[in-house]
Amino acid sequence: MNLRHLEHFLALSDMGSFSRAAEKLHITQSALSRSIQSLEEELGGPLLDRIGKRNEMTPLGQSVLERARGIVKEAAELKRGAALLQQGGLGSLRLGLGSGPGALLMTPWLVYMATHHPGVKVSVTRGPTEVQLRQLRDRSLDALVVDIRRIVPAADLSIGPTFDMPAGMVCRAGHPLLAQYPNGVPFEALLSYPVASIPLSEEIARILVARYGPKADPAEMTTLQCEEISSLLQTVQQSDAIYLGILAAARQEMSRGDLVQLSVVPHLDQGAMLGVVTLAGRTEQPVMRVFRDFVVRMLSPSDDTHRDVS
Repeated sequence: MNLRHLEHFLALSDMGSFSRAAEKLHITQSALSRSIQSLEEELGGPLLDRIGKRNEMTPLGQSVLERARGIVKEAAELKRGAALLQQGGLGSLRLGLGSGPGALLMTPWLVYMATHHPGVKVSVTRGPTEVQLRQLRDRSLDALVVDIRRIVPAADLSIGPTFDMPAGMVCRAGHPLLAQYPNGVPFEALLSYPVASIPLSEEIARILVARYGPKADPAEMTTLQCEEISSLLQTVQQSDAIYLGILAAARQEMSRGDLVQLSVVPHLDQGAMLGVVTLAGRTEQPVMRVFRDFVVRMLSPSDDTHRDVS
């Protein structure tokens, strides 16, 4: 069976029309039509019902579509694995980071690779977990590090290692709440000030509401929100806003004394669950082993305020 014919059939299914599929494949419509016809002749039946300008899958077409996706992906992985063996070296890595992982890993990872593996091509993108998950499945990213509580478990995803990252509330040194409540800040008192946070998962929202009541719903409580934790922390340093999120993201500012963790009553004993996410069954480049080892060193529990990754 001609693999190219299957690829053409998948493109036609994804694009919905011969013209758009041909444009995507960079071939003529007549060449695409001949390719689909050859596949139909080989399989012994029509794959499409051509109804006016619309194309609808026949029962045979639906069956072939399900199997074709797997065949084409496996063939791509076979070629990828063979190429990696022939090329040698570490390969390259296209990485997606969520907000918390980005604050913790992005700059240290780039510094580490520039120092220890300057010839390896790496790229890092930031963005919402849902978008990056689509990019992973589209194979435009090789791996993600995100809060896995924001991911629906699926057979095509491989998750691990994972790291439980404590969360809390942080304010600037000299914040009025520190003097007003030296023995612990009641949660209600926080609401008199802006609360700064990244977008939080539904599970974290449920935990907060269960712990502190309806007013802790992030949709109501959070007044300053963005994907960049560094911007949130700078805002907290320069105002009376309060940061809610992963404490490790603020460890440098806290070690300098610029920021202070608030002792909130009752205590927040939940956090994010960060994990490395890849596609199950996909051939990995050797640099992925380097990255996983790096993540373990950076995110594993440690008493050190700073981690030396040089």
